Amino acid sequence: MTTHLQLTLLRHGRSRADDENVHEGRYDSPLTEVGRAQARKLAAYWQAHPPGFEVALCSSLVRAHETAQIVCAPLDLRPRVSDFWREWDNGPLAGMTREESARRYPVPAFRHDLSPFTADGGESQAQIRARALTALHELWAMPVSNMLVVSHGGFLNSVLRELLGSTRAWFEFGDTGFARLSLSRQSHTVRVLGVNEQPHTAN
Repeated sequence: MTTHLQLTLLRHGRSRADDENVHEGRYDSPLTEVGRAQARKLAAYWQAHPPGFEVALCSSLVRAHETAQIVCAPLDLRPRVSDFWREWDNGPLAGMTREESARRYPVPAFRHDLSPFTADGGESQAQIRARALTALHELWAMPVSNMLVVSHGGFLNSVLRELLGSTRAWFEFGDTGFARLSLSRQSHTVRVLGVNEQPHTAN
């Protein structure tokens, strides 16, 4: 096993929920044609600039799984599906319009980290953090040095917070934007090499 793990965290392409202007979370919204085109552009970029991934993991939600399949195909990788990498469980908000959610579930002035996402269910922030650590344990145990994970903006933020010890930071992830990190296996050092990189959209 090498001394470092190179980790790329990729957010899926544009999904139908973005066009519907509804809360996503566990709403299993597929990619739009725009999202598929974004993924194909990234696949072509990585085919021309091989990233050297040995393993790819992805969320079981269709928007992330399909993104993973598109970007991995030219690299001769088959993504491994894992429920650990699903988006935050937002309970009844999944698929709900923002207007209805604002009426039925207004954001409270304070929500304890042990409280569910809404009064009618969903993950607490403590549960999300625990799942992020479990997901990291899963990939850390793999005897590889370069890995891709395809997931969701909210959950990728949770993973980055755990890795970096930044409990309230927010990291931008656009459609098919990715973060690159280098994790030392000999210390607690995490080098952030890039966040929200989208080189395939430059032209």
